Amino acid sequence: MGPPDLVVVSNRGPLTLTSDGAGRQIVTRGGGGLVSSLGPVVSGASATWVSAVRSGDGPDGGAVLESDGFRVRPVRIDPDRYRQYYDVVANSTLWYLHHHLFDLARRPLLDRRWREAWRSFREVNRAFAEAVADEAADGATVIVHDYHLALMGTELARLRPDLRTAHFHHTPFCGPETLAVLPDDVATQLLQGMAGFGSCGFHAARWASAFATCGASLLGRVPATFVSPAAVDAEELGSVGRSAECERDLAALDDQVGDRMLVARVDRIELSKNIVRGFLAFDELLRVQPRWRERVVFGAFVYPSRETLPDYIAYRNEVETVAARVNREWATPGWTPIMLDTSDHFTRSVAALRRYDVLLVNPVRDGLNLVAKEGFVLNERDGVVALSREAGAWDELQGAALGVNPFDVAGTAEVLATALDMDGAERARRAAAGRAASEARTSAGWLADQLRHAAAPARPASG
Repeated sequence: MGPPDLVVVSNRGPLTLTSDGAGRQIVTRGGGGLVSSLGPVVSGASATWVSAVRSGDGPDGGAVLESDGFRVRPVRIDPDRYRQYYDVVANSTLWYLHHHLFDLARRPLLDRRWREAWRSFREVNRAFAEAVADEAADGATVIVHDYHLALMGTELARLRPDLRTAHFHHTPFCGPETLAVLPDDVATQLLQGMAGFGSCGFHAARWASAFATCGASLLGRVPATFVSPAAVDAEELGSVGRSAECERDLAALDDQVGDRMLVARVDRIELSKNIVRGFLAFDELLRVQPRWRERVVFGAFVYPSRETLPDYIAYRNEVETVAARVNREWATPGWTPIMLDTSDHFTRSVAALRRYDVLLVNPVRDGLNLVAKEGFVLNERDGVVALSREAGAWDELQGAALGVNPFDVAGTAEVLATALDMDGAERARRAAAGRAASEARTSAGWLADQLRHAAAPARPASG
């Protein structure tokens, strides 16, 4: 097989490499939203996926992996360097920056050790760029995904100016005032790296606008951007929803909820998802409108995330503590107000999306949020979606979903009451509008947008 004409790049790829007790390499199918979205349209194509493999996860060497229709070129990274790149910079700095999560009185602490981590971040991005440069055919198209690899553009443009490149940023993008939290040279390197791609894509126009404003402010130019919200794979979701396992999970959920209404949420236990304020809003609903006591259940199907990071361990504890407090306050024999399920049980989450009467999606800030779209596609009860206006998906769904200010607990309680009280005709109208909007795009169309906007990087004006 010759060099690929399409190279997809991401931190986590479609294949996972591990080693058994005898030192043999084991290749399994990887997970994650990007793989779910792009996997079906990339699998079997004449493409290579470049992704990270920490040294020690399998026998060393750079051999291409092939399985399930995927061809993956691994980039091997020293475990300590990977930790600095992934945990310290990507997850604990850039994620916090773009989602406005910093407690600025205390964090970030950008000291000497953080600078060492930034050097590792640059080195990992350089290693990815070198792997792509080695792998791609002349004039190939390279699509690089997410903020972990924002610096690749500059290096790729230097190594392979013949490539047509695009970067897709899955998180929100902060404005210049927030970007100023970073040291001046780091902020400049971040923007230069992204501006080194032929184009940069975002799920929502406001994130593209924020990036363009940052570019104009720090670089003196506006990099090329495009907007293309990711799509739900309705066919794949429907297949999971019709599976025997999902039917069993739905039956079990029906037994637990009974004839009560169900407010549901499906999320990672992640700071930006705003789970605790959702529980506090439900507590407020039960306190202020006692008529809903014993008539509604909040089913929280949330699974752990990034549990190597102290903030995430603490947040999981807070989620569990607040849910337990609400249950102690309001539970009666035969009624538990909050059903908290912290297992990573996909078919049970799909069952909840089929069954909800109200779906609460209230992130503090979110690049898109596919759960809101998935809810509209899967739900069988004309359920109402209560959606944060800080989610990128709001731009597509605002005519169907009820808007939520994610910081306003009392206001969120009022939105929940409005959703629970909504008459059947209005519920049906909103559900139909949300389903149509969510199914209007496809994964193939999303990839086509990225390919169409990939271009040779623009050369900065001299002088």
